[in-house]
Amino acid sequence: MDRERADGQLAQIAETVGLAHRLGTRVWLRGGWAMDFFLGELTRDHEDIDWFAPAADAAALAAGLTALGYAPLEGVPPEQQLDFVKDGLESSFALVDLAPDGRALVAGGPWAGTPWPAGLLDGPPGRLGWLVCPIVAPEAQIEIKRMMPVWDPRRPRRAKDAEDIARLRTALEAV
Repeated sequence: MDRERADGQLAQIAETVGLAHRLGTRVWLRGGWAMDFFLGELTRDHEDIDWFAPAADAAALAAGLTALGYAPLEGVPPEQQLDFVKDGLESSFALVDLAPDGRALVAGGPWAGTPWPAGLLDGPPGRLGWLVCPIVAPEAQIEIKRMMPVWDPRRPRRAKDAEDIARLRTALEAV
């Protein structure tokens, strides 16, 4: 495991959570880092840091990240996701709209308005060492990892996704 990379990513997670707090918005870890924060342990190397963030706060979040030295990356349409890099580490913010009843909805693109899995943003915060961070609910994380190849056939299931699903299911069964 690349401990230097993980430490850099953890520092950026802390920095992003602090920025969101100062801006009066919220962010939620998703993907592998959300799993590790749910489990309370570092399980594997992570390519990037994946987040959900409210689309209504995207401009303020982008300005805040830029002020902290993050550089925007081109790629996914900005009404769907914002991507940044700092010190060679990438962070991606999938944007969500929040329905009046609290449900998270896809914010932009061809699936705009489509609900994300129920309870996506309702889970308790996760913890990894001293760092506490909002995370997507583990049940929703499982559904996303399980369904992504169905929702987007260009993205086949990866071995790490199957391993993450198994880890999350085992941890949920133990609760």
